[in-house]
Amino acid sequence: MTPRPPTLENDRVLLSPLTMDNYPLLYPVAAEEKLVQYSPSDIQTPEALKRYVELALEKQKRNAAIPFLVFDKKINQYAGSTRFMNMDHINRTLEIGSTWIGREFQGSGLNKQMKILMLDHAFNKMDFEKVEFRIDERNVRSRKAVEKLGAKLEGILRKNVYLLDGYKRNTCCYGILREEWNDR
Repeated sequence: MTPRPPTLENDRVLLSPLTMDNYPLLYPVAAEEKLVQYSPSDIQTPEALKRYVELALEKQKRNAAIPFLVFDKKINQYAGSTRFMNMDHINRTLEIGSTWIGREFQGSGLNKQMKILMLDHAFNKMDFEKVEFRIDERNVRSRKAVEKLGAKLEGILRKNVYLLDGYKRNTCCYGILREEWNDR
């Protein structure tokens, strides 16, 4: 049986389990033009967003992911989605990814607060030893954000993921170890 997904919260953000009941709250954000330009995920139509959520929940059933609905408490609005993914329980590593938030939330500090909650939970509650991030090489803003959290660039996978527009991106692989996070 899959463990019940957690709810993570601080003064700024509420990360609640993403479900087939609550995902329609994301329609207004997901419909933004070019919101996921650096991602292979299609979320722009209601049908595509439904498939995206169904796939995430299927991975959750296999204990390989925990998807979240992001709520910005500061402005009292749903902002997007994020998840723990590629969870390797044997080697105690996971990835924080599939993160997308609306443009009005970008640069507001919301993403940083989401990542802090998730990193603390992954290391101190779930007992993972390493958290990884995979980011399109061109997405300088996201790369700088994870670097500010203490993640280190571990390498670049060349031309490894096709995006929706047919472009094959280079993916920067970042990692942060539990001892690095707890010693910051």
